[in-house]
Amino acid sequence: MQSNLIETKDRHKILSLPEMQALARIESSLMKGAREFCGNQDFVEIMVPHMTKATGSCENFMTVFDLDYFGKRIYLSQTGQLYLEVLTPFLKKVWCVIHSFRAEPSADERHLTEFPLIELEFEGDFEQLTKHIEGVVSSMIRKASEERKSELEMFGIDDIYVKKFEPPYKRITYSEVIELLQSSGVEIKWGDDIKSVHERIVSEHMNFEPFFLTHWPTPIKFFDMRTNEEDPNVVNSCDLILPFSGEAVGGAEREHTYEKLKEKLEKSMMLKLLVERGGDVKDFEWFLDFYKNHSVNLHSGFGVGFNRVTQSLLKLTDIRASTVFPLNRESVF
Repeated sequence: MQSNLIETKDRHKILSLPEMQALARIESSLMKGAREFCGNQDFVEIMVPHMTKATGSCENFMTVFDLDYFGKRIYLSQTGQLYLEVLTPFLKKVWCVIHSFRAEPSADERHLTEFPLIELEFEGDFEQLTKHIEGVVSSMIRKASEERKSELEMFGIDDIYVKKFEPPYKRITYSEVIELLQSSGVEIKWGDDIKSVHERIVSEHMNFEPFFLTHWPTPIKFFDMRTNEEDPNVVNSCDLILPFSGEAVGGAEREHTYEKLKEKLEKSMMLKLLVERGGDVKDFEWFLDFYKNHSVNLHSGFGVGFNRVTQSLLKLTDIRASTVFPLNRESVF
């Protein structure tokens, strides 16, 4: 496969001092672009906890860091989603920036053990979800391109490449991706997860432009993603796949009735893993009680992996080059 993906310089090695300075400035502008979007759209910034019960974890509970909190077992947060959700009925549009902690077992080009996560929750449906994702990501890229032209040139980024991030973004369903991969000779079946190697194949098919991968199978996604009314096998979810970095954003409509949330949590792989590690469904009582005692409208939300956006913008083959202080199991500062 001949493409600019192969021709791009491998940047996972130690950055020079000028490159580190340029990277720091680019990161600053990217975050400024996210804040500008949220401010212009009247999102309320929320300060969420970073030491949490299991309600601060993502679907892969095996990657949480344990803490001893005055004799109680708690965790470093991976997401502020559920804390944002219970404020959405009152504030309508909320967002936060957290540091997401993941106990990733591999020190590789795709994973960090700590990274900034930008999360938005709002009253609205799937179409509004994709529009907000396009809005915040394009605002981040636009601000960086406006303020950091010379720094971007240092990384070989020009205006032609930046234009790839202008909305609207293409879409392809999970089922269509499985068919595409199977026709390409990949051994994969419906219900399997999509790995980074699969993302690269689909990305080539999409001309290395940002695209949404939508409507994933229910069992492999977070328990509160809303089941599709026409096809109960899938949820109304979407991942934004970016060139070079792959999955950079994950989002979905949210289940918003007590009965459905309780049922899906009890059947989830997340709860199974929680129990295997000595946890208990009681961690989620405060969240379930909120839906039991309140009438909640349809709402949606998503999380933006900040370093994945940086990696994509700078055409980096290794996420460790996307931040001045990359953390994994082999590095700490």
